[in-house]
Amino acid sequence: MYKIMAVFFLVLSGQTAFAQFNDSTHHRFSFASTGIINQTKDLSSYVSNNAVSYEINKKKLNFNTAANWVYGQQQKQQSNNDYSAFANLDYLKDVKRLYFWGLFNFDKSYSLKVNYRFQLGGGVAYNIFKKPDLNLSLSDGFVYESSDLTDPVIGKDIYQTVRNSFRLKFHWTYKDILSFDAAEFYQPSLASFKDYILKSNNSLSIKLSKWLAINASVAYNRISRTDRQNLLITYGLKVEKYF
Repeated sequence: MYKIMAVFFLVLSGQTAFAQFNDSTHHRFSFASTGIINQTKDLSSYVSNNAVSYEINKKKLNFNTAANWVYGQQQKQQSNNDYSAFANLDYLKDVKRLYFWGLFNFDKSYSLKVNYRFQLGGGVAYNIFKKPDLNLSLSDGFVYESSDLTDPVIGKDIYQTVRNSFRLKFHWTYKDILSFDAAEFYQPSLASFKDYILKSNNSLSIKLSKWLAINASVAYNRISRTDRQNLLITYGLKVEKYF
């Protein structure tokens, strides 16, 4: 424990600047693999969370795509087998406070009883803070959704709807070494506010080198239509490369 604390404070006290986006650096690739294994005499469980992302950042245009896979078992029974992938486009985000966004999203989740879900839409966003070490933005818009779910009462549920998509996004860094990211989503259906989606993704990273970091994440998802939710807390390593 003392050795871990010593490394932690040594990292925080370092003055080495790690790469971020600048006039000559426009691409970022990252891969994170986190998880937990619990083995006792009477219980065995494990969960792994694997995420990969690629981002292109230009003066007026930002394009970000990512994919995530969560797999878990408890007492040799499957608890998670969840896939998600998205592509996000921001226009004028680094130029003006008010900017535009577009989104494509795909989900398939065993734990949430989602056989598949597609979302496509767009809207506007506003930068409340836009600094190198502190970003806070709010966005709102509309997404068209086509889904195949498993309803707890009627069973298979195939439907389409239009949702309002509200997002709060936060990013904070300390000396390019310690960083915290949060993205919170609320997506009610325009047909019924009882039909809503909640998403919360939060992560904390500590840089060990310019490409390697310790990463801890907390993710929460809830779908009212299936009356299902999941909470995933994981930690592990993250590889990140700017070029």
